[in-house]
Amino acid sequence: MEMQQVRYFLALSSTLNFTRAAEECNVTQPALTRAIKTLEDELGGELLRRERQHSHLTELGRRMLPLLQQCYDAASSAKSLAKAVQSSDVAPLNVTISNSVNIALLVSPFSELFRAYPGVHLKISRGSPTTVVETLKNGDVELAVAGPLGPAWDRLDIWPLFQEEIELVVNSDHPLARRNESDVALSQLAAEPFLSRIDWETSEELSRCLAAKGLTPRTAHEIETDHDLLALLEANAGVGFVSATAPRSANIRRLKLRDVEISRIVSIYAVAGRHRSPVATTLLNLLRSTDWSPFGVSEPA
Repeated sequence: MEMQQVRYFLALSSTLNFTRAAEECNVTQPALTRAIKTLEDELGGELLRRERQHSHLTELGRRMLPLLQQCYDAASSAKSLAKAVQSSDVAPLNVTISNSVNIALLVSPFSELFRAYPGVHLKISRGSPTTVVETLKNGDVELAVAGPLGPAWDRLDIWPLFQEEIELVVNSDHPLARRNESDVALSQLAAEPFLSRIDWETSEELSRCLAAKGLTPRTAHEIETDHDLLALLEANAGVGFVSATAPRSANIRRLKLRDVEISRIVSIYAVAGRHRSPVATTLLNLLRSTDWSPFGVSEPA
């Protein structure tokens, strides 16, 4: 299998038209057709079926598309990486990270990226789930790292990274923290003032789970970030919820919920069909290959 065959197939899967795919790849249509036929012979079946004016991917074609896309991206990344190491001539990379994702998780992939691309200029922005989607839509960033964004936009490519639990957090002087138990029953939270997260990826799912168990939290204060939540917890202003990988504090106790299990999946997001720079593709591959288990999380379900 040659990379040009893969490139021709990716163009063909996007256009579903041999003529337009050939123009996009800057080759003649017969040359593209021969390359696709050779690829089909190697894979053992048709990838695209022509039906008069309409063409469509076969079942084999649909199944091979994400694999060949990943193969092509990895090859392009490797080629660009080799060039970047020699020249250090790398374009800036804009990334947005949700307010609820601890940037400490990304230190190792970022370190690898800096070693591979000494000249990279990384620009990191923060925001709510709504902001994350808008920055991707507007082309302000190439990649985003966030929790579940729901059906926010149907043009998002999504690569799940890890799954983590949602935990209750209280001040270490709170009566719930002074017990010799690591979990609490929802009935013990009925009278507690809650610190509510504004536009948090997990808010709706959390509310549904708690309501199903008969608990409607009483909101005392509203905040946007984990750090603001920790600051109010330090002041013993209420109780709240954080993800398992959120920043920790010696004065804050984490507890499990006895009656319900709530988790979320953190993923990488990009815009489907939009060109990604070599440095963005490299970071994407680094994030996807990272071992997240040391952070106490699990593989995505």
